[in-house]
Amino acid sequence: MAVKIRLKRMGAKKAPFYRIVVADARSPRDGRFIESIGYYDSTTTPANVKIDAEKAIDWMGKGAQPTDTVKNLFSKQGIMKAFAEAKAAK
Repeated sequence: MAVKIRLKRMGAKKAPFYRIVVADARSPRDGRFIESIGYYDSTTTPANVKIDAEKAIDWMGKGAQPTDTVKNLFSKQGIMKAFAEAKAAK
Protein backbone atom coordinates (compact mmCIF):
# COMPACT_ATOMS: atom_id res chain seq x y z
CA MET A 1 0.00 0.00 0.00
CA ALA A 2 1.42 3.39 -1.03
CA VAL A 3 1.13 5.84 1.85
CA LYS A 4 1.35 9.62 1.48
CA ILE A 5 1.61 12.45 3.99
CA ARG A 6 -0.58 15.18 2.55
CA LEU A 7 -2.98 18.04 3.24
CA LYS A 8 -6.69 17.56 3.86
CA ARG A 9 -8.73 20.72 3.23
CA MET A 10 -11.08 21.78 6.01
CA GLY A 11 -12.92 24.98 6.91
CA ALA A 12 -15.51 27.15 5.22
CA LYS A 13 -15.66 28.41 1.66
CA LYS A 14 -12.87 30.97 1.07
CA ALA A 15 -11.55 30.35 4.60
CA PRO A 16 -9.54 27.13 4.34
CA PHE A 17 -7.25 25.48 6.80
CA TYR A 18 -5.57 22.14 6.33
CA ARG A 19 -4.91 19.06 8.40
CA ILE A 20 -1.71 17.17 7.71
CA VAL A 21 -2.72 13.54 7.42
CA VAL A 22 -1.23 10.16 6.59
CA ALA A 23 -3.42 8.52 3.95
CA ASP A 24 -3.45 5.82 1.31
CA ALA A 25 -2.38 7.38 -2.00
CA ARG A 26 -5.54 6.04 -3.69
CA SER A 27 -7.99 7.72 -1.30
CA PRO A 28 -9.49 11.11 -2.26
CA ARG A 29 -8.02 14.39 -0.96
CA ASP A 30 -10.66 14.91 1.71
CA GLY A 31 -11.50 11.23 2.15
CA ARG A 32 -10.33 8.50 4.46
CA PHE A 33 -7.03 8.85 6.26
CA ILE A 34 -4.94 6.72 8.60
CA GLU A 35 -3.77 9.34 11.11
CA SER A 36 -3.77 13.10 11.57
CA ILE A 37 -0.33 14.46 12.52
CA GLY A 38 -0.84 18.23 12.49
CA TYR A 39 -2.46 21.25 10.92
CA TYR A 40 -1.62 24.22 8.69
CA ASP A 41 -3.61 27.47 8.68
CA SER A 42 -2.53 29.63 5.75
CA THR A 43 -5.09 32.39 6.39
CA THR A 44 -3.18 33.88 9.33
CA THR A 45 -0.08 36.03 9.02
CA PRO A 46 2.36 34.39 9.61
CA ALA A 47 0.91 31.00 8.74
CA ASN A 48 0.05 28.85 11.77
CA VAL A 49 1.69 25.42 11.56
CA LYS A 50 1.68 22.68 14.20
CA ILE A 51 3.14 19.26 13.41
CA ASP A 52 3.84 16.27 15.66
CA ALA A 53 7.46 15.73 14.61
CA GLU A 54 7.79 12.30 16.24
CA LYS A 55 4.80 10.91 14.34
CA ALA A 56 5.99 12.48 11.06
CA ILE A 57 9.48 10.98 11.39
CA ASP A 58 7.99 7.62 12.40
CA TRP A 59 5.71 7.52 9.33
CA MET A 60 8.51 8.56 6.97
CA GLY A 61 10.65 5.82 8.50
CA LYS A 62 7.88 3.36 7.61
CA GLY A 63 7.98 4.55 3.98
CA ALA A 64 5.33 7.26 3.80
CA GLN A 65 6.13 9.87 1.14
CA PRO A 66 5.31 13.54 1.88
CA THR A 67 3.85 15.60 -0.95
CA ASP A 68 5.80 18.64 -2.18
CA THR A 69 3.81 21.11 -0.07
CA VAL A 70 4.10 18.99 3.06
CA LYS A 71 7.82 18.50 2.41
CA ASN A 72 8.23 22.31 2.34
CA LEU A 73 6.33 22.63 5.63
CA PHE A 74 8.47 19.87 7.18
CA SER A 75 11.65 21.61 6.00
CA LYS A 76 10.60 24.91 7.59
CA GLN A 77 9.87 23.10 10.86
CA GLY A 78 13.20 21.19 10.76
CA ILE A 79 11.56 17.78 10.46
CA MET A 80 13.28 16.79 7.20
CA LYS A 81 16.68 17.52 8.74
CA ALA A 82 15.81 15.49 11.86
CA PHE A 83 14.61 12.62 9.65
CA ALA A 84 17.87 12.66 7.65
CA GLU A 85 19.90 12.63 10.89
CA ALA A 86 17.82 9.76 12.30
CA LYS A 87 18.22 7.82 9.06
CA ALA A 88 22.01 8.40 9.06
CA ALA A 89 22.30 7.26 12.69
CA LYS A 90 20.89 3.83 11.85
